[in-house]
Amino acid sequence: MQEERRLAVLRAIVEDYVATEEPVGSKALVERHGLGVSPATVRNDMAALEDEGYITQPHTSAGRVPTDKGYRLFVDRLSTVKPMSAAERKAIATFLDGAVDLDDVVSRSVRVLSQLTRQVAMVQYPTLSRSTVRHVELVALAPTRLLVVLILSTGRVEQRVVELGSELTDEVLADLRARVLGAAVGQIIATAVDQLRAAVPPVDGDDVARVVDVLVEAMVDERSSERIVVGGAANLARYGDSFDSAVRPLLEAIEEHVVLLKLLGEATGSSGGGVTVRIGAEGPYEQLSSTSVVTTGYGPRDEAVAMLGIVGPTRMDYPGTMAAVRAVARYVSRILDEG
Repeated sequence: MQEERRLAVLRAIVEDYVATEEPVGSKALVERHGLGVSPATVRNDMAALEDEGYITQPHTSAGRVPTDKGYRLFVDRLSTVKPMSAAERKAIATFLDGAVDLDDVVSRSVRVLSQLTRQVAMVQYPTLSRSTVRHVELVALAPTRLLVVLILSTGRVEQRVVELGSELTDEVLADLRARVLGAAVGQIIATAVDQLRAAVPPVDGDDVARVVDVLVEAMVDERSSERIVVGGAANLARYGDSFDSAVRPLLEAIEEHVVLLKLLGEATGSSGGGVTVRIGAEGPYEQLSSTSVVTTGYGPRDEAVAMLGIVGPTRMDYPGTMAAVRAVARYVSRILDEG
């Protein structure tokens, strides 16, 4: 009973500190939260929480603020991630459903995530090594010119024009299309490349082999790997009081996408799975020990092919941020799933 009451006091301190940006005193807790106990009991609970390292007193005679340990307990004890409101869900769906291609999906995701959370949003481009071939189309543009269209499960579309040495007959083109689709569709990139090579061995000067070469080149094109889009840096202006400890290092990190990719971590598991929260010193960089990162994976068919999330000072609305990160990831996954 005592533990649950102290957890309620800690929860109230976190919520008030995030909302007011001011250290929280026992009188304010009693007035604002129906804790059902006397101010003296609340003071005793706060003293116990401070002794255990969950809250701290930044200045003499000031109220208390949560420590990283306090935020961690608060996040770990969240029974559920609070649901997004109907208006928020509609806003996400309306904004993302208007995307025209993968670049637009990523760009819109960053914008809506930064607006919902009022933090710096990060979206990693889908990783090619985990994507599969959804469809390949060969379109004759002219007797000796062919358009090769490659569509991956990540939503990425590649188009290449192949100039042929001679005209491909309808029969040859139909046979090539059948062999390509049979070898590649549904396979991960590495397997598709191997099976295409086996189905159409490379032959110098052969037009059919040249088409397959172009298709393989499109598959292994690394332009999308290790790419990340960032948005919402202006939101850091809200944290002027912690500029040197949190904002300045974060602004410097935004310039280094390798750092942000490491903050996002490896995309593993299910895209519909849980949200990861790393608080303060739990992250990989000591200079970012005053920031927190909230991430999750996204991808088609419940397979995480990339990560998205937010990064910001530890004083953040964790329940709301976790809900927004999860919701945006689910919508993006659905869009990729539907192609």
